[in-house]
Amino acid sequence: MGMRIQFSSTGGIAHFPGLAKPLTIDSAQMQAADAKKLEQLIVAARFFELPAKVGSPQAGAADYRTYTITVESGEQRHTVEAVEPIEDVSLSELVAFLREKKKKP
Repeated sequence: MGMRIQFSSTGGIAHFPGLAKPLTIDSAQMQAADAKKLEQLIVAARFFELPAKVGSPQAGAADYRTYTITVESGEQRHTVEAVEPIEDVSLSELVAFLREKKKKP
């Protein structure tokens, strides 16, 4: 299943312009193990079934981070905005994977 993913984050304690740039991933251009892991994370999170916005900042939170993830797979396209803290473990694991990919050049 070929997928295209766009991932961006905003907010947080420290603002680093380089990290604010969106990451675009084409699973067809990834190493096979990474592409398979990404697909498993998207399936486990039931990504295409999630609402457009997940979570809300804790009361009084000022430096919370928001992640925007768009996944295109075949005819499906879905965007989810996830606000920290992300309570859904599967979605949190997907965000962690994408954050790691964003850190690597």
